[in-house]
Amino acid sequence: MDDQAIVLANGSIDDPATLRKRLKEWGEAQVIAADGGSRHAEILGLDIDAVIGDLDSIDLETRAALIAAGVRIETSSPQKDETDLELALLNLADEKVKRIVVLGALGGRLDMTISNVLLLTHPRLASLQIELWQGRQTAWLIRPPGGEIRGRKGDTLSLIPLDGDAQGITTHNLAYPLQHDTLSYGPARGVSNILSGPVARVEVHSGTLLAIHTAEAI
Repeated sequence: MDDQAIVLANGSIDDPATLRKRLKEWGEAQVIAADGGSRHAEILGLDIDAVIGDLDSIDLETRAALIAAGVRIETSSPQKDETDLELALLNLADEKVKRIVVLGALGGRLDMTISNVLLLTHPRLASLQIELWQGRQTAWLIRPPGGEIRGRKGDTLSLIPLDGDAQGITTHNLAYPLQHDTLSYGPARGVSNILSGPVARVEVHSGTLLAIHTAEAI
């Protein structure tokens, strides 16, 4: 679908079998590789539509094979301010894509992992629904007024404030409830809550929460 995209970043891929199962509902989405993220396509059973980045992680043989396969190559200068993943996401924002799942955003270099997570807060990406997937884990942002979490009873949910304190938080169907509470920036109070039903809800008055949902099973 034109409004959905799968983005392959150059981090690690955990549990590809689970990811392949999760991706079945994204069969019509375009697939964009951020430079070396193209190496994950085969194990995930994906056909790449475009590669975006400075291509410092792709050798000439691989690049030639991608071009021969009809993959669009969008090369940027190595002297750039953005990471390859950032360029890929901004490109999709310009294309008016609404839903994006990013695979391979975590693992490997700690600096890149933190940077990739914080890209979710990029002002130009605020209108997009972006999720980071790692095996059975899903990370995304919850902004005011809040949102729903769909899963199963027993799933784990962590809520981590990203840009200062998150205030006025009320939760529903979580084992450790919050009632008009504040999650302070820094302390780990919001980590490892548990869904007590298939649908939980988090209400937020102000601030931004990183939600990380870990499914017990897929």
